[in-house]
Amino acid sequence: MRVAIVSEHASPLAALGEQDTGGQNVHVAELAAALGARGHEVVVHTRRSAPGDPETVESAPGVRVHHVDAGPPHPLGKDDLPPYMGEFAERLAEAWNRDRPHIVHAHFWMSGRAALDAAARTGIPVVQTFHALGAEKRRHQGPDDTSPPERESTERDVAHRVDRIVATSGQERRELRTWNVAHNRITVIPCAVDCGSFRPEGPAAERGDRPRILTLGRLVPRKGIRTAIGALAGVPDAELVVVGGAPPERIDADPEIAALRASAGDAGVADRVVFTGGVPRSRVPELLRSADIAVSVPWYEPFGMSTVEAMACGVPVIASHVGGHLDTVVQGVTGRLIPARDARALAYWIRLLLADPVTRESLGIAAADRAAVRYTWPLVARQTEDCYVGVLRERGRELPGPGGESSALAAGGV
Repeated sequence: MRVAIVSEHASPLAALGEQDTGGQNVHVAELAAALGARGHEVVVHTRRSAPGDPETVESAPGVRVHHVDAGPPHPLGKDDLPPYMGEFAERLAEAWNRDRPHIVHAHFWMSGRAALDAAARTGIPVVQTFHALGAEKRRHQGPDDTSPPERESTERDVAHRVDRIVATSGQERRELRTWNVAHNRITVIPCAVDCGSFRPEGPAAERGDRPRILTLGRLVPRKGIRTAIGALAGVPDAELVVVGGAPPERIDADPEIAALRASAGDAGVADRVVFTGGVPRSRVPELLRSADIAVSVPWYEPFGMSTVEAMACGVPVIASHVGGHLDTVVQGVTGRLIPARDARALAYWIRLLLADPVTRESLGIAAADRAAVRYTWPLVARQTEDCYVGVLRERGRELPGPGGESSALAAGGV
């Protein structure tokens, strides 16, 4: 298949860890690469955010990244992008008229809007992954939610116009059903992890004698880093390693890190909280393997890739009882689920697990096994391919067979 992936703000080539770069960037990059590895031709369309970006870049075998001219060619926060989505859609339609894909897979609500506008002129079917829903964000963040005012109405419109929604968790499916989206138009396919890099075997980052707790991800308030810092006050002698944010050379200028340092000072644990800043992706597995426990306690979480990455490295996880964690973490088997924003409960479970190395080891072994069986990119790519094939069958479309000739869809897929 020729697959067009639309990811307006989350480029698969971007550095990770800052305000608007994180799990979606990884998901788009890894899914595209895994589809390419299955023989599909994939083009990822993302907004040009630097004047020097080439028009196209080969990012993996079978995968090209297309930088789309829409708005000024410099970084913009994702909440500032809606005015440029009309131009983005125009450029997509032009690209698809030149090189028509079989199917479009849009990621995030603005990508869905642009993809539908472009596909309306070409008749190409559109699959949508939201990654996060505005209604849920507003419920949890209230007046601190900076989303554009049209986000929720646009998401509902997109949900009812696309051919299929790929939800990343059962919780997201339940939310979409409350919008009267038909159950047969929602397919649950999780995010995944590179189990070749994220695995229990391998080097671990250097550490001292203190027990090590680690949290990984963007440092926005909803990720619950302050909860982890508050819990540390109830765990004597342990250290908390916070991975994410600006790269090391810009840590002191990062406002999120400055605010978290202030929180650590207020909690009396400033000397036991270590900020690594954003680190190269290649360093993340060794940092995870150096931890006794990984903590992921966001207020809400559409999926939680960092949680599964820790599991894949054989690290027991304490996670908040929300969103995708309800699917990925098996209570008492691969980790512990606790209420969000509850520093006391988090401190209690950290103390309990640090005092019980046998349980920690058994949780880590089960977590790694679960990740290796259920959350690998080859499996998720095959499930996504099956979704595409189902959509094309419903549209009565034909796909190219081996060698590129057109052939009807076979019962076994492509």
